[in-house]
Amino acid sequence: MLTARFTAPAVPKTLVHRPELLRRLTAGVQGPLTLINGPAGSGKTVLTAHWAAAGGRAPRAPLWLTVEPDDAPGVFWAYVLEALHRGGVELPAAVGRPTRAEGVTQSFLVRLAAGLAESAQPVVLVLDQFDTAQPPAMTEGLDFVLRHAAGGLRVVLTSRTDSLLPLHRYRAAGEIAEIRHADLRFTHADAEALLGEHRLDISQAGIRLLMRRTEGWAAGVRLCALAMQRSPDPEAFVRQFAADRTTIADYLLKEVLDAQPPDTQDLLLRVSVTDRVHPDLADALTGRDDAARTLAGLARDNAFLEQVDASAWYRLHPLFAEVLRAHLRQRHPGLEQQLHGRAARWLAGTGRLTEAVVQGAAAGDWPFAAGQLVDDLAIGRLFTGLEAEQLNRAFAPLPAGAPGAAPALVGAAARLVVQDLPGYEDAARRADSRLSPGSGAAARLSRAFLGVLAGRTSGDLAATERAAADAERVLGELPPLRVAAHPELRALLLAALGAVRLGAGRFDAAESALAAAVEACGGPGTAPGSDPGSAPRTDADADPGTDPGTQYPLCDALGSLALAELMRGRLRRAAEHARASLVVAEQAALPPERRSGAGHLVLAGVAVEHDDLPTARSHLDLATAIAGAGPRPDAVAAVLTAVIGARIAVYERDGEAALAVLARLRPAATAVPAYARAWAVDELAVAESAAHLARGDAAAALRVLDAAPSGRPEHALARARALLAAGRTGPAARELAGLPADEGLAAPARLAACLLRAQLAEAEGDTEEARRGQAEAVHLARPEGLRLPFAGGGSRVRRTPPEAPRQAPGRGRPAEGPPPVVEPLSARETEVLRQAARMLSTEEIAAELYVSANTVKTHLKSIYRKLGVARRSDAVHRAQDLGLL
Repeated sequence: MLTARFTAPAVPKTLVHRPELLRRLTAGVQGPLTLINGPAGSGKTVLTAHWAAAGGRAPRAPLWLTVEPDDAPGVFWAYVLEALHRGGVELPAAVGRPTRAEGVTQSFLVRLAAGLAESAQPVVLVLDQFDTAQPPAMTEGLDFVLRHAAGGLRVVLTSRTDSLLPLHRYRAAGEIAEIRHADLRFTHADAEALLGEHRLDISQAGIRLLMRRTEGWAAGVRLCALAMQRSPDPEAFVRQFAADRTTIADYLLKEVLDAQPPDTQDLLLRVSVTDRVHPDLADALTGRDDAARTLAGLARDNAFLEQVDASAWYRLHPLFAEVLRAHLRQRHPGLEQQLHGRAARWLAGTGRLTEAVVQGAAAGDWPFAAGQLVDDLAIGRLFTGLEAEQLNRAFAPLPAGAPGAAPALVGAAARLVVQDLPGYEDAARRADSRLSPGSGAAARLSRAFLGVLAGRTSGDLAATERAAADAERVLGELPPLRVAAHPELRALLLAALGAVRLGAGRFDAAESALAAAVEACGGPGTAPGSDPGSAPRTDADADPGTDPGTQYPLCDALGSLALAELMRGRLRRAAEHARASLVVAEQAALPPERRSGAGHLVLAGVAVEHDDLPTARSHLDLATAIAGAGPRPDAVAAVLTAVIGARIAVYERDGEAALAVLARLRPAATAVPAYARAWAVDELAVAESAAHLARGDAAAALRVLDAAPSGRPEHALARARALLAAGRTGPAARELAGLPADEGLAAPARLAACLLRAQLAEAEGDTEEARRGQAEAVHLARPEGLRLPFAGGGSRVRRTPPEAPRQAPGRGRPAEGPPPVVEPLSARETEVLRQAARMLSTEEIAAELYVSANTVKTHLKSIYRKLGVARRSDAVHRAQDLGLL
């Protein structure tokens, strides 16, 4: 008898305490059978040894027996009797002992079960590594004794596989407790605790990366921790370690791969080239027909292969797959690329486009991989959708000289994704040289599609519209159902076309294209044939689009629509479009680099006009952060960011700060396409003139404007304001007289003109005319909630004429609309509403205010009742109208 087999392994010094699993073990031994099942290195034995070392929290300490692979049934039962004897269990002498190594008699099992049934206290026996007990006679005998010991025996099995015991019977009777691989996986907190035991100070991001690579595999985390202790830069080790060059590889090869028969080893090596594998795909890779049975057996045996969501597909543990691929290259040089090619064609034949493309690229078969994207009209997936990052990563090694038009088109698209215009133009020229009028419609559509997106990047309006017209013609040649399968194509085309038209100042054409883009996405927005300026739905359950590929263009198009409305002075519509854009981004969980900062930028601009400078500053900061996450900010957005930032400083009476903002942001804002340059220069000049007026320097304000002459009404208004500040009433009056009729001016410009005329009348001593102008200004301000000119900041209104209306629009009861609040809002309700205006969710508001989500919902219901509304967005708008926010 080997004494070591009766002793539980020592508990590691760097033990991760797992109280929930220990509790489940303790509860499990109240019944006859406890199964701890998991792959090699999942921590089965460590957990059970830790539990046993604490006595198992039972009257009698658990007994331990390690099962060995070459135990014959008689030897196994001899060791069981010895374990009972060493544990102080007294059995009747009549039980006897096995007399043959090959087996035991049924009468022996009967006597043993009877003896255990008469035991004063239940015996808890741990059988470690029970999966090595192969002969059915052993498991059948154990099942017999366990069922007939009348509760006198309780067994804890640790195993990599489901044992040959009839587990279904125990489950049906409720007589089994199971701890499986999913339970044994380390959590983030477990990994953090283990690293702490090793005195490793790893960032939370590093721990998350470690968990992602190991998927909580206990041995993997432990081996990495040991390697990190020897590394000069533990944090860098997490980012850079290669599984095939560590002790992890040695462990997996010895404990998992080498334990399999040769045919199974070959299958594992071959299927490692794919992220997931179907039995038919495995047969295609091996040239055999036994994959279904082999894969099912490997999954059942916890051989680091698991079934995917109860489907016919399987996946390898990523670390095991990495080790297998390295071993495949070593054992069969050159085979890996062939296997990728076979997998690509099998996947393409079953309609799995993205996986086929990735496998084709890994095989270096660029005509096949790129051809799949182009021929399927799927080139838009490089720009949007859940697979965009994966596809771009697959095509990163694409050589410029790859033969065929499709690789050139995909190479051009990859350059556009990162806004590398020179690289795009080189690839586009190669594509053009390989395309002809007789080329397929799919290739011609891809070329036109790229032309539209390139036009947006370069700012070439004429080229963009030509390419868009070409794309529309080719779309008409293709079957409608085939086009409908890729809504992202039309959505991206229209969103880009609308953005370019917006920058060119063609507002009606821009809004028409952008509204069509929203419609193509199937998300919130304008219905077909409706007014393109109408506001989209912005309720919390707005559908962000049925196709994940349309979520980015939907967010983008709504953001551009919001910018268009802001530039036309239609603030309410602008805010609605902006909020809808943010809702889509949140519901789709778009990463920062795929979001449009236009939503926050527009809300900042609207908040400025509503005299809510803290909110404006908050949204502007968010817009700037999002713009910084992408390769290059939109031209219009870059200019408006500088202008809005300067305006906030101006209306805080800090002209120096406004000039500093413009100086900091001017380089990005002036790097705009030619078609938008005149508008950008004038916007910045108007903003700079306002900054000089805030400093009390009217002469400097005029110099800035005169240095950049423009026919825009905003330029004339800025000159009139500067002239009036300089005391030159006559020239100021002539500037105002030259403005277009009210219908040709945006609401903020009409209001500014009205207030300047009132100020001019007061300067000339016409108090009555000044008073009428103020009254008209109040009327003009009310529809869009314009409050800033009445707030007394900046340089718009120097002083109010005698007996002028004292109440700014929106700060009292409006002339029309709902009655005032039923009763005043409490301080807490006002704070909840202020957070709601920031587009925070209920849970986020609760976190901000340190209350529960249910408390926030209660406050919101009270707010709705008091304001006479039914939705959150209506409550915010109503409160803004009443001056409560």
